[in-house]
Amino acid sequence: MQTLPYIGAGILVGVLVSAQPALNALLAKSVGSPNGAAVISIAVALLSIIVVAFFTGVGQLSTSTLATVPWWVFMAGVVGAIFVAAGPVIAPVTGALVFFVCIVAGQLIGSTLADHFGAFGLEVRQISPMRFLGILLVLSGAFIVSRW
Repeated sequence: MQTLPYIGAGILVGVLVSAQPALNALLAKSVGSPNGAAVISIAVALLSIIVVAFFTGVGQLSTSTLATVPWWVFMAGVVGAIFVAAGPVIAPVTGALVFFVCIVAGQLIGSTLADHFGAFGLEVRQISPMRFLGILLVLSGAFIVSRW
């Protein structure tokens, strides 16, 4: 399988996502609440994915299949809501760049720990000196872009 188209698509999604906190901040200002903006944003996302699912299908979505999923897997939705609600609160203060550098730094730390411990069924990949250095570089970048 060619990965280049997927890498390109991931970059495009990243570019699109970079606008989300600023757009939600404008929405929060209009409605007077970051939580209100998050509700609207997630409602629009829900309607959008319903349309996509109508044309592409939803897989084995039934009570019996959902009953086999561990309860904590559904926390992914909570994490998504936290991200959407945090954007209009944090990004107007830090700017989009610092907000996303910090998000990426946090993702790198979390994913490194998940790999190290084999969390969520991942293959164990020990923290190496180079991985640790990479995280330090991103954290350094977060510090640098927040100061200048």
